[in-house]
Amino acid sequence: MFLRILKIVAATGFWCVVVSALWVLLLRFVPPPVTWIMVQSSNTYTDMEGKELPFQRDWTPLSRISRAMPQAVIASEDQRFFHHFGFEWKAIERAMDYNERKKGKRVKGASTITQQTAKNVFCWPGRTFVRKGIEAWFTLLMESLWSKERILEVYLNVAETGRNTFGVEAISNSCFHRP
Repeated sequence: MFLRILKIVAATGFWCVVVSALWVLLLRFVPPPVTWIMVQSSNTYTDMEGKELPFQRDWTPLSRISRAMPQAVIASEDQRFFHHFGFEWKAIERAMDYNERKKGKRVKGASTITQQTAKNVFCWPGRTFVRKGIEAWFTLLMESLWSKERILEVYLNVAETGRNTFGVEAISNSCFHRP
């Protein structure tokens, strides 16, 4: 009985690893069709008449995005993006120390661009250790199977940039009426 349960657990773990790795590998070449946050926000925002607003997203290859945009994102979100493997350990330590000292106050995070992309594409919203663990797993997979340019491209296309607006192309069209 114990051996049978052990085999089932091992097989489940094996298939979770294989399926998640294949999923990340597929999205190395194909744009993610939708994210949890897009689905959740599409049921949240309504217009003046109470009608649900659909989410806006226009996928744009990195080669068609202004070079200033990735530079601005790296400067503001993750200055060491090209120098780490998905985790900025010193920033995580500083955030943990800060959060320990400021219990009950605003929580300080230390997510890299890769971690934010993993959260946006593969995880659900929320702050639990389970979700953080899954995010860490997908961060490692992305850093192993995607280029840094691909990580940036996906981030710039799935990040929430406004109410029901995702990606730099959609927000540019919404705010400036131009690509």
